[in-house]
Amino acid sequence: MPPRTRTSTPPAAEAAPLPADLVDGLRRLKLGTIRRQAGEVLATAKIQRWSPEEVLRTLINAEIAARDASNQANRLKAASFPVTKTLDEFKVQVSSVPQPTFDYLAALQWIGAAHNLCLVGPAGTGKTHLLIALGHAAVEAGYKVRYLSAAELVEQLYRGLADNSVGRIIDTLLRNELIIVDEIGFAPLDDTGTQLLFRFVAAAYERRALGIASHWPFEQWGRFLPEHVTATSLLDRLLHHATVIVTEGESFRMREARNRTTRSRP
Repeated sequence: MPPRTRTSTPPAAEAAPLPADLVDGLRRLKLGTIRRQAGEVLATAKIQRWSPEEVLRTLINAEIAARDASNQANRLKAASFPVTKTLDEFKVQVSSVPQPTFDYLAALQWIGAAHNLCLVGPAGTGKTHLLIALGHAAVEAGYKVRYLSAAELVEQLYRGLADNSVGRIIDTLLRNELIIVDEIGFAPLDDTGTQLLFRFVAAAYERRALGIASHWPFEQWGRFLPEHVTATSLLDRLLHHATVIVTEGESFRMREARNRTTRSRP
């Protein structure tokens, strides 16, 4: 029997450093990913005999993917979500949200149309979870999102009164395509706070999508908005182009706490 011949895979070519002029040019063009990966890609292309088009395509796709990831990370940071929630985690079947409504919201087309989402119901019925989860989905889809509690929003606007910058603060917020205002009504507002909140909602009207949550039914917003005419005008703009969901039932947190207690019993 003739001796068996041994075959081996040729070693991968080492990535040669790019010439200094190319490094400088890529740095000036802010093509950081291409600058870091070009040597390895060119070495692979030499072994596998890639066409020039394939080399260029690989480098461009790598740069685009890195920039998309960086932009998404920046949008997520700017959104200032207090926690991470996803739509996959939201239990539609045990919530008060009809499946067709959930599917419509998850499609996110209402954001581009500058329509609003208003969630009203008792604490623990999924309002904040749904708002944040939709916000996360919007960030992943390329939208700019900002999350604030109603107290944070009014506090920012109050600070603007001191230097007459309320308009600039509102304009900055409206650079986002979705502004989430949570916990409306947790603390009563005075006449000035009510006027500031109205000014923000009026500025966003038909320009930006708002996602709001409150444990007070709309007919009871007079409990924390003392000026009736302003409260009526605010609700008129907020609800004109809006999906309204009334959440009901037992608090998810209380239910989970009770289930944990039951499971821990001997």
